[in-house]
Amino acid sequence: MNIRSLTRGDGVVIGAAVVLFIASFLDLSGYDCPQGVDCSRFSSNAWDSLTLLMSIFLAGVIGAALVVVNRALPGRKVAGLDIGQFGTALTVFALWTTFWTIIDTSDAGAGLILGLLATIVLAAGAVAGPLVPALKAPLAGSPRPAQAAQTPYGAQPGQGYGYPGAQQPYGAQPGQQQPYGAQPGQPGQPGEPSQSDPAHAQQAHAPQPSQPSQGGNAPAGDFTPFWFAVPVARPLYGEDGSPNPIAELAPGTWYLAVEQRGQGLIAQTQDGRRGVLQDTTGIQRG
Repeated sequence: MNIRSLTRGDGVVIGAAVVLFIASFLDLSGYDCPQGVDCSRFSSNAWDSLTLLMSIFLAGVIGAALVVVNRALPGRKVAGLDIGQFGTALTVFALWTTFWTIIDTSDAGAGLILGLLATIVLAAGAVAGPLVPALKAPLAGSPRPAQAAQTPYGAQPGQGYGYPGAQQPYGAQPGQQQPYGAQPGQPGQPGEPSQSDPAHAQQAHAPQPSQPSQGGNAPAGDFTPFWFAVPVARPLYGEDGSPNPIAELAPGTWYLAVEQRGQGLIAQTQDGRRGVLQDTTGIQRG
């Protein structure tokens, strides 16, 4: 389970579920039951009333757990429904039951009052989590990868981001990589041997590797793995072409691109799963 894929909305759901579980141990009624009156439905706490325990407190907690599990492990289904949708429905059901139960109680106790507040927040977080941008943000930011892994695609350590053949620093040695598109020995490059050098002249007339076309993809054999982050949550599909996503890439988390697949990328999640990221627009390279 990839914990870093959780969002702020998931954090709201988890917090509300914890409060709801605590409320199940508090008194449901604020008055003493008169003699001869059946008050078993509003006994000391929810654990003494199976109906309220299952329909309010445990229903809300189970619904919250399904919402969070669906975020970390997308694609799971229950009775043909996505477990996230099933969990959201349970949280709304818990809120519905709590509301009418507290309306029917003349003197609600701390358990019912706190339970109502918790189910309101729980259902709101489950429903609005995938819709509100503020709740879709990552719950915990991911640290940037190590410097050695931050090298942009095609660049050498120490070069500027986004420039596969960035200008060499002053005093660079001849054996270092030349600027992208420049021929060896081109005037004006610091640290290069002069044209009068016979060895350099022989190198200058040697066949040069062809440059990739503008906007084209690098050949598969020349692909260099790199770290990247997505601007918004995007599904990761299986390498076998299955239409169901195997994971969801969350913004604010760094993933490793290990292979080019057409216009997409073969990405590896932090828990070791690999899949195809079909939409690579706007990704941020590490």
